[in-house]
Amino acid sequence: MEKVKELIVYGEMNFSEISYTLGYSSPAHMSNQFRKITGMTPGDFKKLRKPLRNTIDKI
Repeated sequence: MEKVKELIVYGEMNFSEISYTLGYSSPAHMSNQFRKITGMTPGDFKKLRKPLRNTIDKI
């Protein structure tokens, strides 16, 4: 689950890409597992994190 969190924070892949990259059978399965372990959905977790990178227009 830590790898899922890491990839969400990086923001380079959507939830479908993360789930298939990490070997989950579907994004829904990953989301259910994420919720069982963390108590929140991947979307809720993403909203809590500030982007690590500035967008190109802010440089």
